[in-house]
Amino acid sequence: MDSNKDSQIRQLKWRTVVIVTAVVAGILLFLVVFTRVFENTAAVRDFMFMVGSLLSLGALITMLTQVSGIVNTLRDNSTKMEQAAKSLENIHRGLEQINHSTRVSEVVKTIAFRDEERDSLREAVFDKLKEMDFNGAYEIVDEIAGHSGYRSLAEQLRREVDQYRDATEDERLDQSIAHVETLFGSAQWAKASVQIESLIRMYPNSDKARDMRQQLVDRKEQHKRSLLSAWDNAVKRQETDRSLEILRELDMYLTPNEALALQEAAKDVFRTKLHNLGVQFAMAISDKQWADALDVGQQIIRDFPNSRMSSEIREKIHVLEQNVQVQNS
Repeated sequence: MDSNKDSQIRQLKWRTVVIVTAVVAGILLFLVVFTRVFENTAAVRDFMFMVGSLLSLGALITMLTQVSGIVNTLRDNSTKMEQAAKSLENIHRGLEQINHSTRVSEVVKTIAFRDEERDSLREAVFDKLKEMDFNGAYEIVDEIAGHSGYRSLAEQLRREVDQYRDATEDERLDQSIAHVETLFGSAQWAKASVQIESLIRMYPNSDKARDMRQQLVDRKEQHKRSLLSAWDNAVKRQETDRSLEILRELDMYLTPNEALALQEAAKDVFRTKLHNLGVQFAMAISDKQWADALDVGQQIIRDFPNSRMSSEIREKIHVLEQNVQVQNS
């Protein structure tokens, strides 16, 4: 930027010199012609020479004044250009931060869904094995191996395919049962049930396969008791958020009578949670933290839609949204 500014000033100086030289040359030429016409009049020659000198000096001063003004303008423009460059650099850094944040968010989402994706990939390979389609199983494994984040999984699945292919009938049954047990461990009861029924069709005379139905019932009941124990501990410790988290998972396991037995305790937990959210909402409003107030208000509407607090917030939600827009503008 400084080199461009110096180049512009040098060009301006050369143009000024040329213009001043041309003006002075014109004046001198005029004086020469004039003195030749009036060569016998010495006084006239002296007067005209003085006039020409004054005119040349005036022209030079005028040009220098213009040059000074132009140079100052260039300096101002240069300063503005530097400020603009700094602003662009700040914007660039901001965009880099946003880009980095976006990449981080994508990585977090990838990690969050990776376990579910791995289970789905395992299921796809295992389905091929049940059909005795070993070529299809190896094709899926090769496709998985093409993704850097899943190479270790591909190696593990390849070993399992090799073992299943070379196994005896009983060994294949044991391997299938081990796969179902991994579904038990992740509480995927629906998938486990489908796999068990498929095993029974493949091995109709196998007691091991038929016993898996009862194992499904037992493991599911065991998991429910574990959740109930965790729920009781969370309530005793007044861990409201943890209590609600467990309660949502428990809902699919409880019989009507069990749900009735937990009803009062659950009401207390919900009342406590709603009270805590109400306090957070009031504090955010008091501190004029409109964005936080809007987030808490939306959570109250979502989690407690039938509460009086939810109705009151719903009526004023547009005001909060307007305040957030004003605060962010």
